[in-house]
This record gives sequence, structure tokens and C-alpha cells, in this order.
Amino acid sequence: MSKRRKAIVAVTAGLATISLGLSFTSAAGAAPEAATSLGDLKLIKTKTSLLGKHYWYQQTFKGLPVINGYYAKHESKAGVQIADGRDAVPANLDVSAALPAAGATTKANDAINARRARARIAGTEKEAERIPAATQGTAQLAVVGGPNARLVWAVTSRSAEGASRSLVDADSGAVVESKVITDHATGRGSVFDPNPVVSEQNEQLTDNNDKNSDELFLAQKNVLLRNLDGSGKLNGTYVNIKEAKGGVAENKNNNFVYQRQNDKFEQVMAYYHVNQTQEYIHQLGFTEVNNESQDFAINTFAGDNSFYDPSIDKITMGEGGVDDGEDAEVIWHEYGHAIQDDVVPGYGESLQAGAIGEGFGDYWAVTMSVPVSNGFELPCVMDWDATSYTSTEPHCLRRTDTGKTTDDIVGQVHDDGEIWSNALWDIHNALGRDKANKVILEGQFFYAPDTSFADAARVTVQAARLLYGKPTAQQVTDAFKARKIL
Repeated sequence: MSKRRKAIVAVTAGLATISLGLSFTSAAGAAPEAATSLGDLKLIKTKTSLLGKHYWYQQTFKGLPVINGYYAKHESKAGVQIADGRDAVPANLDVSAALPAAGATTKANDAINARRARARIAGTEKEAERIPAATQGTAQLAVVGGPNARLVWAVTSRSAEGASRSLVDADSGAVVESKVITDHATGRGSVFDPNPVVSEQNEQLTDNNDKNSDELFLAQKNVLLRNLDGSGKLNGTYVNIKEAKGGVAENKNNNFVYQRQNDKFEQVMAYYHVNQTQEYIHQLGFTEVNNESQDFAINTFAGDNSFYDPSIDKITMGEGGVDDGEDAEVIWHEYGHAIQDDVVPGYGESLQAGAIGEGFGDYWAVTMSVPVSNGFELPCVMDWDATSYTSTEPHCLRRTDTGKTTDDIVGQVHDDGEIWSNALWDIHNALGRDKANKVILEGQFFYAPDTSFADAARVTVQAARLLYGKPTAQQVTDAFKARKIL
């Protein structure tokens, strides 16, 4: 893109008048071969500083924003200053797009993914296989001014790079520009993934009152912490460590490497594993499944329990027994509740809805463990946390393969949740991880806050049919029938 026309004018008396809808003509007063316009101005922000007031305007053309076209008026005791960053636009520029928004989004995401592929080849992108490609975007018509004026789609996409803005020619589909527009940082941390019992395949490990040990040190894994906001804290696109015992972790270089005895270790665990969850959810194609910075309170509850509070949208991790934040499956379970509360406001208004919530949380912990567990005791939920209160091996809080049916309902949400989690695990095994999770997450959008087992099953079958057709819907139906839900 060419440099735009800029001007800063000092006015010492009175207020500057902002001209709207200006156009250029020749010196003789006749219209030039291609008349141009500076369009209209739209006030978008007023700020007050110690010295005065500042008015910021967006340049527009035929109602569309002009990319990087601005006009500012600064009023102070010294007078008025005008900063004019408008670009000339041909007055006859057609603002009807030949390329649809969806096509522009695809072009933009293809350009971002190609840039990532080049980075992988050059060896400049770490953990490339774990980083999701750009799979979403929002497109808005806009105008590029200057010598190469044109109508474009301004597409904002999200990928592992953060948010990117791509300008796609609205007629030809050519990507004019693509750049990262977020302040996005990557840090380093150390975590259990998902927990020591699983990663070391050792049921004999013990917490030993939160002390460091050689065995548990070997279970730690150095990881990249993506999508940090650059504040030097464990805050980012999907996670906000809001409260923590001993204070929230801070490091100006985004270096969050601690041993497990340090209370800040659990903060890193929560950040890393929830970020991994959201990156996976986005990879599946969902853009509105708890797509926010989820608040966490780490080790602020002395009991051996963790919980999600929908009234304040916060997950609290307890430190009784094994610190809950040391087991990613506990984190993923609680995050499952946040997912459902986000998708279905007020979710959990009946006993069976509550059981579905607990069952989904257990299932989500298991499915998120699949890529990192090497198949070790997959249906066993919270293997590390459970070492502090179980004596039998394997150590499990609950399982997703109990074989329970609705004949086994006892009216307790955690126990009855094993019926639902078993059905979801059967779907997982029948369809494969990604296909099953698309069906399961999509089905939840149709839940009622007080849904029953049967109603939730029916909308899940419907999601399977609409996404993948009748044969897949039958496989999902069979899984629910095996649990006597349908």
C-alpha cells in the first residue's frame, strides 16, 4: 500500500472546522479526469488528557471505512492542532462487491496458513504440529484509498499468531495485505501433561505433602504458553489467573518455569491446559464455545475440591490433598462446566441436567487426555488427584467405562454422571475423537437449562445427522441405547 497523505496543521485562534465530503478539482475549476473525494468523517472517540481534549474521526467513503484513513483534532490551551491522515478516493469508485464475504474469509485464512507453513519450513515456528491454523474470520467491506484505491474485504482472523487483519480485493480476491494486529506474546512454562501418574505410567507416585522429588521433577514438561497478552502475567485470550495463593505469577519476560512445590506451578497448569482446550475447540471449527478469557482462582480454597461458580464465571482450584491444579483432568473437568454455562445460560436446573454436566466434565477430561496419555488408563478420571483418597489401583475418581445404564440412577449427579460420560465415551470410540467432539459440542447448543438425559440425547443425535448423515446418527443412537437413555 502507498503512503497516505498526512498533514498536521496548527490553529492558534478559534476552533478548526472539519470539512466533510470534500472533493478535488483542477486549478481552473474544471473537474480532473478522475475526480477524487476525501469522503465523510465519523467521530469514533473523544479523549481527555491533562492538557485538553482530543477528537478522533474515521474517514468513510459512501458509508464504508477507509483503511487507515483518520482525522484528529486536538484542543488545548495552546490552540487547536489538526492531524489529517485521509486518503483520496476516486469519487466514482464502485462499492458493490463481486466476491462474497465467505470467499474473502477463505482467501485471508489461506494466506495466513501459507505464512505459517513458510515459518515451519524456515524453522522459526515452535511446536508447529500443535498450533491450529486460521479457521475463522469476520469480514467487513472497506475502502483502500490513494493511488491504488480499491474496494476490499477487511477480514479479521484468529490463529496461533493472534488476531490478523487481511485486506482482500472485493473483485479479484487477491490478498492485498495480511498482518498480525494483536499484541501477542508467547511465554515458557513447566507443567504436568496431563499428570504424573499418566505421563510416567506409575500408580505408585505420591504427593508427599506437596514436596519436590526427583520422580515428580522428571514428570514436568517444558512448554510454550501461547496467546499471552504481554502483561507479564498469566493472562491471555482464553485464561485469566485472577486470584492465587501467594499472589499471581509475574515475569516481564513471560518465563513461568517453577517446580511443583511452588504454588505458582498450578497457575501455569491452568493457563496452559485451558489454552490447549480452546485452541482445540477452535480447530474443530467452533468460535463461540466459552471463547473468552476464563477467570481462575488458584489454591485459594483449602479443601480438596474445585468448582465452577456460574454467578461470577470463575473456576476455583482447591489445594486439599494433591493440589487440584496439578492434575490437568481436574482443570479440564471444571472447564467443562464453564463451557456448558457459556453455551446454555443457566444450565443445570434439573437433577439429570446436573448429571449431564458432571458426565460431560469427566468426558472432556478424558478426551483432552487422549493426545498426551499414550493410551494409559484413558477412561480413568483424575488419576493423580485421586492418589490422595483412593487405595486401589488404578487411582480414579470416576470412570467413563463403568457400563452403567439408567437402571443404575441413584439421584446423585456425580454417580449418575457416569451414565452420561459412558455414552459420550462410546460415541468417541465409535466416531473418533474429533468427529465425536464436534457432534457432542454442537448438540449442547440445543440443550435446555433443565434438559433430561433423553432430550439431550435426542438433540445430540440430531446434531450427528445434520453434520454427518444418517449412518453417523445411528451410531450415536446406538451409544445412547446401550445406556438405556433412548
